[in-house]
Amino acid sequence: MSEAVAVTSANFKETVLESSLPVLADFWAPWCVPCRMVSPLLDQLAEEHKDKMRVAKINVDEESQLATQFNIVSIPTIILFHQGQVVKQQIGAAPRKVFQEMIQEYL
Repeated sequence: MSEAVAVTSANFKETVLESSLPVLADFWAPWCVPCRMVSPLLDQLAEEHKDKMRVAKINVDEESQLATQFNIVSIPTIILFHQGQVVKQQIGAAPRKVFQEMIQEYL
């Protein structure tokens, strides 16, 4: 079972920006093949680090305002938020190691 949470405009501030834990936000869409490749990797990280970080999944088709706000022009785009600020970003699919390294110093 995934620890990742679906995030919308309605809960973005509370879930991502006001989180006491680092949040790895996955901007994705259901039709995006690279997004579907990355999703299980992020789910694994969410489960492994559930007490130290969160993974948020933001469907860009449904949440175009958030996609625009964060200048998402290519998906998947994975953004690491720490204390409400963008601290790292990965555009495109990548191996698990890349995402692990993104979060390591914030755990």
